Amino acid sequence: STPANRQTLPLRGGPREQAEYLAFFRADSIVRDCETIRPRLTGGAPWTVLGQSFGGFCTVHYLSSAPEGLSAALVTGGLPSLDGHADDVYRAAYPRIERKVAAHYARYPQDVERARRIAEHLFQHEPVLSSGYRLTVEAFQSLGILLGGSEGSHRLHYLLEDAFVRTPQGPALSDAFQEEVQGLLSYAGHPLYALVHEVIYAQDDRPTAWSAERVRAEFPQFDAAKTLANDGPLLFTGESVHPWMFETDPALRPLRETAEELAARTDWAPLYDTARLAANEVPVAAAVYHD
Repeated sequence: STPANRQTLPLRGGPREQAEYLAFFRADSIVRDCETIRPRLTGGAPWTVLGQSFGGFCTVHYLSSAPEGLSAALVTGGLPSLDGHADDVYRAAYPRIERKVAAHYARYPQDVERARRIAEHLFQHEPVLSSGYRLTVEAFQSLGILLGGSEGSHRLHYLLEDAFVRTPQGPALSDAFQEEVQGLLSYAGHPLYALVHEVIYAQDDRPTAWSAERVRAEFPQFDAAKTLANDGPLLFTGESVHPWMFETDPALRPLRETAEELAARTDWAPLYDTARLAANEVPVAAAVYHD
């Protein structure tokens, strides 16, 4: 589909009009698109869908709204909560993230001091990367998204291992470290992910209101400043989107007001029909990744 980014979205109008447009990138609109396309491709016959990650959310909505279009449904790593708010998701996620970080440090205990040293450096200097990305401590912590993949702990370890180089002015973050971090953190290639990451959970009249950021405050162990004031390990975070990303990332900065509009929106349609799902006769299989 047409890219939705800082360059193209102004064609839709201001932040409010952009948010209205982006509200059509949720499961309900995607399934309506599928049901428009399906009869033209299959002659009216149902088809099998494979839903990966957010595709699983779309698949469950499909089973709720148009099961007659499905011959079977396959879901990998993406079963949604039917009636939970995004807050519920993150309240479950942060303790799990903490366990993943603990497992990483158990594997690579030398990374405890390395992560603290990098965080202390960022508090003092807050470098601006070559793309204009501001590397804050919170941004550095978000590299914990790597821990969600099978090889992510090793990749994070090697990234931390080579973070610093010696220069005539003293230790500095290496160009190689900064370049890799920039590639991992920038949303230039996928800004839509950041814009609608939380609203895929939204239903009824409850705004998402920057759910991951609000819920993070309930887990003070993730506060880097408090951690560095003591001697505990720095906790990384996981797969979540925060308002500060729309300040640090030049690809997202022009879309901050649009993101605020989406976070404040309260007129979301319900996504899942529990009665219809309970009566479902479409064969469904779901798999989740190890750990």
